[in-house]
Amino acid sequence: MNGQEIVLLEEVIIALLLIASAVAVGARQLRLPYTVGLVLIGLALTLLNPQKVQISPQIILALLVPPLVFEAAFHIRIEDLRRDLWLILLLAVPGVILTTLMVGGLVSWATGLALPAALVFGALIAATDPVAVVALFRRLGAPKRLQVLLEGESLFNDGTAIVMFGLMLDIAINGHFNITTSITNFLMVAGGGILIGIASGMLILQIIGRIEDPLVETTLTTVLAFGSYLIAESLHVSGVLAVVAAGLVNGNVGPRGMSATTRVVVFNFWEYAAFLANSLIFLLIGLSIDLPAIFRNWQAIGWAILAALLARAVSIYVLPMFAKEISAKWKHVLYWGGLRGAITLALALGLPDTGIFAAERIHLQAMAFGVVLFTLLVQGFSMDWLIKHLKLVERSQIQEEYERRHARFVAGRSAYDYLYRRSREGLISEHIWQRMAPLLQRHNEVLIDAVKEIITSDPDVEAEEVDTVRREALRAQRAALTGLLRDGVISEENYSQLIGEVDAALTEEKLTWPEFMRETAAPHAAVTRLMAAVIQKGDLENTISALTKLGFTIAQLPSSGGFLNRSNITLLIGMPEGREEAAVRALKNSCSQRIEYLSSLLPDAPAGIPAATKVTVGGATIFTFEVESYDEF
Repeated sequence: MNGQEIVLLEEVIIALLLIASAVAVGARQLRLPYTVGLVLIGLALTLLNPQKVQISPQIILALLVPPLVFEAAFHIRIEDLRRDLWLILLLAVPGVILTTLMVGGLVSWATGLALPAALVFGALIAATDPVAVVALFRRLGAPKRLQVLLEGESLFNDGTAIVMFGLMLDIAINGHFNITTSITNFLMVAGGGILIGIASGMLILQIIGRIEDPLVETTLTTVLAFGSYLIAESLHVSGVLAVVAAGLVNGNVGPRGMSATTRVVVFNFWEYAAFLANSLIFLLIGLSIDLPAIFRNWQAIGWAILAALLARAVSIYVLPMFAKEISAKWKHVLYWGGLRGAITLALALGLPDTGIFAAERIHLQAMAFGVVLFTLLVQGFSMDWLIKHLKLVERSQIQEEYERRHARFVAGRSAYDYLYRRSREGLISEHIWQRMAPLLQRHNEVLIDAVKEIITSDPDVEAEEVDTVRREALRAQRAALTGLLRDGVISEENYSQLIGEVDAALTEEKLTWPEFMRETAAPHAAVTRLMAAVIQKGDLENTISALTKLGFTIAQLPSSGGFLNRSNITLLIGMPEGREEAAVRALKNSCSQRIEYLSSLLPDAPAGIPAATKVTVGGATIFTFEVESYDEF
């Protein structure tokens, strides 16, 4: 590549990044899926300039896929993954095999395509790409477990689909199939990739643990993401699965050996790298789709879409029967969220143009691009509506009321500030301002009290706002320290120490600091009463969490009693003046009621109660009494 070609490539990349930035801003304003917008812009550019864009599949697989896969794996917690690992593996391995066979068989039967070529097509569209869906989940606040299911399936089925594609391609080219050999090759390629990823991740972690330089440590994670892929591919095992394993190891073990500043830098870097890779991939999808070819093959594409939807339905609605049960609503989202993207594009572009594929390559690529286009434009656009229709993201009435009251207060204060500036500029007479100002102030005071009433009455609303304020304060401190360093007020050494303290606070989990709330409230909220609440053991975790978020001090006492003869927990709660209502609300929301069956065979069962009597238990039994003094030890 000569100098002129390098400059041309740089110009193209800069142009694509400018387009991606503009699409990101526009998509946020219009509340549309960002990745769908990129595909549409790519299609529009193709129509305006119908020159065929040549894209090497290695650009996607070796350059753009590793940062996407590594970033997603890096942010998945092993604890979250372990909960549904069996279901994720069912969808990622048997699900991919089932999709390959079903799609291949249906497409071959409906279109007359040779079965070996149809099975290759089934393998190349088996991998899902939920980037647009996951971004929507994060924006709407969908359940975390549902996001882990969809993203975990995609991480593992990317690798298994590529392995399956290689096996089907080998069978189609060589013309023979041996089930024992195929299973052995599948296990070796997939297992080898995972082992290389784990080994690479552990090696890089040993190095990171011995250095204290955020930039070097971030660079080593970059080496890990791309290096694990290249090493695995050079050994003819799955590079994508190697990156998945490396990302899981680095994201779950690595941060323990990193400083707080390094964690902030690494997280921000990989978030940007994933954004960059996503932007380029989905623009390239739009640019590389041959619309005339899609129109010519519309019937075959229709059959391919139908086959993909049927195979997805069997995977989602049948395979989970062998794992932990999930709700029907979640199954609907997993089914419709099975979008296709980067892996399908790369595998379709990598089809050989010799042998059995000499006449079918363009046909298979058109079908693959048609399926990708359908899933991104139809399924991607409708996911927002589906999630809202299924009511997966339900906000409580008190959260909605808080938002309305807070918005009224902000609007009222803005009106006061605006009129004050106009009066100082002489555009409003002093006489009118003196008459209006007290009215506006009283109105804002009423709004302040209304907002305070909501905040102090619900633990979730209060916890969310307090955490937001805390993080905004820390970000302001970080910006101030950076300004002091830039102006030469503090040395580099002091800056590193101080910024590390701020970053350590920023990387703390949400609301792990009830002591802070108690300290700030102590001068105005001395404990005057003690509340005793008897709750069921199953409600303990939720109750402690709800009360701690409100800043209450709690002591636990094991107890038992009642005609059910069950063990329970007695909580002693320090009660400041005026906080009883908030505590009772927190207990009511966190203690569930449930049905129990009381057997007359119980030794302490009251006489006259028949066997298997249905009773309702749960909730909290509350007593409050005055105290003369209160001390914590």
